[in-house]
Amino acid sequence: MTELVLTLISAALLNNFVLHWPLGVDPLLAGSRRQVHALGLATTCLMLVTGVIGYLIWHWLLVPLQLQALHLFVFLPLSVLLIAPILKLLTHALPDWPFDGLWPLLLGNAGVLGLALINAQNDRGLLQATALSIGAGLGFWLVLSLFNDLRERTADNDIPLPFRGLPIDLIGAGLIAVTFLGFSGLIKT
Repeated sequence: MTELVLTLISAALLNNFVLHWPLGVDPLLAGSRRQVHALGLATTCLMLVTGVIGYLIWHWLLVPLQLQALHLFVFLPLSVLLIAPILKLLTHALPDWPFDGLWPLLLGNAGVLGLALINAQNDRGLLQATALSIGAGLGFWLVLSLFNDLRERTADNDIPLPFRGLPIDLIGAGLIAVTFLGFSGLIKT
């Protein structure tokens, strides 16, 4: 049980898919301010479902049939095909949340595919894959929320002209990454 909690915390804070691994940066920079939590929840759900189903396909189908070389050709369509049902389910479950227009952001999120590949490569069990999937989704949501807050704080400030827009966003993402680097001593393996 302790190992599952450590995996969850490690995926959310230490080995964050946006800051540590440069996966999922596109939705971070392109997300609108009103859809931050909807994008975070949709990405967390997509990572959870894709990570678990991808692990099951890897462990019960690809490895027994010795088709491990096809893992990319299996995980990529899996992550793409799960976007529409998850968005539909979330829209019905939470009708007040703005899930419309999230399709391209979820499609361009390389963190979902990266998570499925990492789960297959680690091969530590279904519970470990589930904990890693939840931790990665929650870590993405946390970074997305922090980045949105940073954008709102810098929107009204007097920023020099060459640094407005994307440059100040990238500087802010770098500072958030350095902040998360401070968590590296939290868990010793």
